[in-house]
Amino acid sequence: MDRRAFITKAGLAGAGAAAASTLAAPAIAQSSPKIAWRCTSSFPKALDTIYGAAETMAKYVNEASDGNFQIQVFAAAEIVPGLQAADATSAGTVEMCHTASYYFWGKDPTYALATAVPFSLNARQMNGWIYHAGGEALLNEFYATQGLYGLACGNTGAQMGGWYRKEINTLADLKGLKMRIGGFAGKIMEKLGVVPQQIAGGDIYPALEKGTIDAAEWVGPYDDEKLGFYKVAKYYNYPGFWEGGPTLHALINLAKWNELPKHYQSLLRAACEAANCDMMANYDAKNPAALRRLVAGGAVLKPFSQEILSAAFDASAATYAEIGASNAMFKKIFDNQSEFRKDAYLWAQISEYTYDTFMMIQQRAGKLG
Repeated sequence: MDRRAFITKAGLAGAGAAAASTLAAPAIAQSSPKIAWRCTSSFPKALDTIYGAAETMAKYVNEASDGNFQIQVFAAAEIVPGLQAADATSAGTVEMCHTASYYFWGKDPTYALATAVPFSLNARQMNGWIYHAGGEALLNEFYATQGLYGLACGNTGAQMGGWYRKEINTLADLKGLKMRIGGFAGKIMEKLGVVPQQIAGGDIYPALEKGTIDAAEWVGPYDDEKLGFYKVAKYYNYPGFWEGGPTLHALINLAKWNELPKHYQSLLRAACEAANCDMMANYDAKNPAALRRLVAGGAVLKPFSQEILSAAFDASAATYAEIGASNAMFKKIFDNQSEFRKDAYLWAQISEYTYDTFMMIQQRAGKLG
């Protein structure tokens, strides 16, 4: 072997490899750029389930991108108040927010359809509609008009119907009642004589304690216990018919979403889906024990009467028709959601409902251990 020729060839090969690695490094960096976003939450850190969903989402994004795509979550009021989260996002003050879309129904009632409206879908049905029946595309058609892009990122499941300083049995008991009630539901309760109040989570307890309001709804046992409502209003009604499956969203500035590399978009979408599942599981794990503690602490469980539920259902149907007559986007999405609801409850009453009902009978008989 010609030793000199071998060394020359080896040197050329080494140079070629070095050149390839030099070329490859910028290509990799270019495909996974360093991005740092801020996400403002509509919730305080004390509510670890709701606020925590945003942190779960951010954790998955940060870890899966090896720290190249970082999302820092800020609690309500650390950057902007919770009820200004969507405005701050569309304006570009922050890149994204984690919120309940129905907080912004006053700007346009269509916002509410992304979270929950009275007598709509439960949590599983919302996921089915959003992920596999065109719901996400319809919602993002609307969000685009607001400078936003939305991804479902959490669900509480069917909520409780709130805390009342006095016993609620009939429609007459609702007349003149000052009630903190979130989103679109206040419009329906108003038709039943309630005076709705829009108050952020952290401000509800002092208002209830001082008597500024007579009643308040939030989420369910675990969060309600943390907020201490049972100390100042003992009647705990159910169900929260205005929130059968309230879905939270990561709302993203539309221009920032469009700028993301496709694999970052896919990563963020997957992280939001994971957080969506995790939050519902978290509530299912924590609510039972919290409910026991609340009852032991003096909470009085009260179902809403059929009179109240029926009147609220009829008022809701009338309200949807009124809004749809003047808001084409609301009508388009609501009609699609309603068509899905019809078939969803047809299926739900067969195997799932029958199984659950039987198991609940066994639970009441003390046979589940």
